[in-house]
Amino acid sequence: MLEIIEYILAGIGFTFITIGAICDLVAAIGINRFPNFFVRLHAATIGIIGGAVIPLIGVSIISLVSEQLGFYRFAVSGIALITALVIMIVAPTGTHILAYAAHRAKLAPVYPKVVDKLEEREVSRK
Repeated sequence: MLEIIEYILAGIGFTFITIGAICDLVAAIGINRFPNFFVRLHAATIGIIGGAVIPLIGVSIISLVSEQLGFYRFAVSGIALITALVIMIVAPTGTHILAYAAHRAKLAPVYPKVVDKLEEREVSRK
């Protein structure tokens, strides 16, 4: 019974790694094909979250059921989960700061604009 659960968990882990590879592929295509900086930044964020966090969770699951790692499997699993958590916190924050700085410096104009709250705030200050 325990072996069946180990095979199922290993399958789930390998599925997460495969999903991460697909997310990386989609993000790479998006970075090459999208028209402007902000949409490309969105594709890069998908590559980071989908292509790094999800496979790290898969590695964590696989390492928990791996007999070859011995006692170190808990360390590998914990480090993978902590790394995934740090990436989930840092990556969206970093991309938000990049988008805000590019928009504020007017380095990447987007046309046509639908709503621009930053520009409205700057006009109201003057």
